[in-house]
Amino acid sequence: MPLTPMEIYKLLPKTNCKKCGEQTCMSFAFKLINREKKLEDCKPLFEDKRYELQLKKLQEMLKPLAEATETGLIVKSEKCNGCGNCIVVCPVHVEKDPHGAGIGKGPSIPDPIYRIENGKLVILNMHACRRYGKNRILCVVCRENCPTDAISFLEG
Repeated sequence: MPLTPMEIYKLLPKTNCKKCGEQTCMSFAFKLINREKKLEDCKPLFEDKRYELQLKKLQEMLKPLAEATETGLIVKSEKCNGCGNCIVVCPVHVEKDPHGAGIGKGPSIPDPIYRIENGKLVILNMHACRRYGKNRILCVVCRENCPTDAISFLEG
């Protein structure tokens, strides 16, 4: 289930102190989810011992955000078997090198989004991904073709 701003807000100090640069703690919660702010920006959480338990819960809750790429991609390398399905079916790779995708070898281009190294998926160029940037497309082709569920995305 996706993390919501309300879940984060409930654990914030709710003082609206503006030390984080936001007008309200709720606004800060939205910025955290969008990765426009860091938990460390909320000074009271780190300075006031009364919020120690909330801080620990928030750190655990937000851990997946720290592990994800700019596109929300999370690769669990312990689950990856190096099959390369994700690379072959990636629409960006297919568009740039239809022959490579057609024969099942993946793209032979200088700037692939990712490739297999030592039997594991390695991210090289997330800026080329359709999920990147302001006009992003919420593509999930790599995830849907991963037989081991090693690929996931942050939702929201």
